[in-house]
Amino acid sequence: MENYDIIQHLGNGVFGKILKVSRKSDNKILLCKEVFYGDMSEKEKKQIVNEVNIIRDLKHPNITKYHDRIVDKQSCMIYMITEYCEGGNLLQLLKQSKRDKSYLPEETIWKYFMQIILALHECHRNKVIHRDIKPSNIFMDSYKNPKIGDFGFAKVIDQTSAQLAATDFGNSYYLVPEQLEEDRYNEKSDVWACGCLLYEMCALVPPFVASNPLSLALKVKSAKFERIPSKYSDELQRVIVWILNRNWQERPSIDDLLNIPEISMRLRDKRLRDSKNTIKKREEELKKKSESLEGLEKSLKIKESTLKQKETMLLEKE
Repeated sequence: MENYDIIQHLGNGVFGKILKVSRKSDNKILLCKEVFYGDMSEKEKKQIVNEVNIIRDLKHPNITKYHDRIVDKQSCMIYMITEYCEGGNLLQLLKQSKRDKSYLPEETIWKYFMQIILALHECHRNKVIHRDIKPSNIFMDSYKNPKIGDFGFAKVIDQTSAQLAATDFGNSYYLVPEQLEEDRYNEKSDVWACGCLLYEMCALVPPFVASNPLSLALKVKSAKFERIPSKYSDELQRVIVWILNRNWQERPSIDDLLNIPEISMRLRDKRLRDSKNTIKKREEELKKKSESLEGLEKSLKIKESTLKQKETMLLEKE
């Protein structure tokens, strides 16, 4: 960690500390997960290696960016350096909304939801299941764009097997029905969590809440929940009901969600904006090149004029 300065201890994760650090070479602010692996089981060590490999290979604007990995064998410490999101996380945003008794605008919810499923689309395209989608793992950058982070529970689906055995997942409030049925899980488990997340962005509480694990399991099994606040559209409610289907085979895929009219419309607008921004960037680059060439041409003309003046002076002397 000699290349980084520790700025602040932000909290503790499942396996270690979460630190805010500054990279000495350019003063860039980053996030560091500090993990002591000295007394870990082989399974836990594999989980840490797995997380590093996953975040290193996933590259998407709505997934926290991997920067570095440092292993200190002498102290049995591993440090994972990733993007630092200045806007905190979605959990903090929802708690603030709850304190202020102000709901998120529907337009904002659709925007966040679109960006989150775009990130999950990238995960699933790379055979990665996150398995711990929840508000505290959705980080917000300085422009309030959500980014999926913390891949500590993530799994890679083997090419030869489309499903994995049901084991412990992350957040208990986002309990997946496949866990209760001791069924095998796949990408549809992340879709369920997205449904819970979408509901919580609207209602400011999870769809299934109970005082104990047994009551929670019964609620999840029933797949019954109250309608989101009436200020939100029937289309938003319909999408949540579609996603929170206890039968994973009837649950939509991420591709299905990207084809929802409210999402596909925003995707078209996003692509149009991105295209315009790309064109604008190219125009600016061409303008700079043109200005550079004009400057070079002007410089050459000045040199040429200076040479002619020198030649004239030499001829006059002769």
